[in-house]
Amino acid sequence: MSLTTIKLQPLTEKHLSEVIELDQICFGGLWSLEGYKREIESPNSTLLIITTDIKNEEKIIGLGCFWAIVEEAHVTILAIHPDFQRQGLGKMLLEKLLKQAKEKGLERATLEVSEHNQSAIALYEKFGFALAGRRKKYYQATGADALIFWKKLT
Repeated sequence: MSLTTIKLQPLTEKHLSEVIELDQICFGGLWSLEGYKREIESPNSTLLIITTDIKNEEKIIGLGCFWAIVEEAHVTILAIHPDFQRQGLGKMLLEKLLKQAKEKGLERATLEVSEHNQSAIALYEKFGFALAGRRKKYYQATGADALIFWKKLT
């Protein structure tokens, strides 16, 4: 599906039902409605969404989040709706998240990704993330390991 207008903006409560739907599609229900509400209210969370117009209606097609923990940005979510992947949206979202982390004075970024998610791993490596470790059987649904990646932001 091609995109005409895309916007990158902070997640607000008015978007929550759509974000829950995207979370379900991309992660099988990683976070609950209450979880997203807590994230919106937390001064340590940065949540961004990507929207586009589909049939004259704004739809959420991407979601990203990081937590500011001491001097680190922990990227907790990076999701693009499957119908809109491979169009540079994940790159755009990650770029904006890392820019905002730098603006907050954070020095490093970290994230976990499934060992089987080759497209995400390739994206993170393009941004200079380096493999730092592995969490064995981290993903309960599949038993897959999580790869831990780190990057200096300064």
